[in-house]
Amino acid sequence: MTEAHFYEPSHGHRMQHDPLKAIVAPRPIGWISSINASGAVNLAPYSFFNLISEHPPMLIFSSYGYKDTVSNIVETGEFVANLAGRALAEAMNLTCATVGPEVNEMEMAELNAAPSRIVRPPRVAAAPASLECKSIRVERLRGLDGAEASNWIVIGQIVGVHIASNYLIDGRFDTLRAMPLGRCGYRGDYVVVDRFLQMFRPEFDANNGTWRTEPAIWQY
Repeated sequence: MTEAHFYEPSHGHRMQHDPLKAIVAPRPIGWISSINASGAVNLAPYSFFNLISEHPPMLIFSSYGYKDTVSNIVETGEFVANLAGRALAEAMNLTCATVGPEVNEMEMAELNAAPSRIVRPPRVAAAPASLECKSIRVERLRGLDGAEASNWIVIGQIVGVHIASNYLIDGRFDTLRAMPLGRCGYRGDYVVVDRFLQMFRPEFDANNGTWRTEPAIWQY
């Protein structure tokens, strides 16, 4: 049996850095734009983010602390999740900065805003794709002992989808051209999706009792 480092998170990991966010990786980045009741714009990236339902289309993200994004969504019930590709990596990183609610991070990062169709918050004009969302749930997490955690989760239903036309190829969204960013755990570690390992589901041939499979193929 291969030796393994085991630990119980409640007792500490006994390592230089917490490995959990490096183990569960890469994590897609939800670049969330929102506004407060007065119309002030906020833009911030969240790596605890993912799609959680197709029908109806829903996504989730988690915020460490009750930040402006969460506060805005509680006030207005709306937000936009923008895709951060490699071309927008530096701008996305700028919007990580801790600034006051009066600061418009889109302007700070020199990003153009584009109007949404259904919700009030603007979207990032240069994003390969943007998902307009209405809030389904905002909730503070609790541990097994019932104690409140520092993280808040937001679940939103996607009510509008914007796809930049130059990322639509033969009726499909070209993920490789968009080059989405993913978070990989330790400080400053990101990954860019720039190739696929394409594998198709095997099929069972009942006539001869064998499985039909195709070899995995790299796509660039």
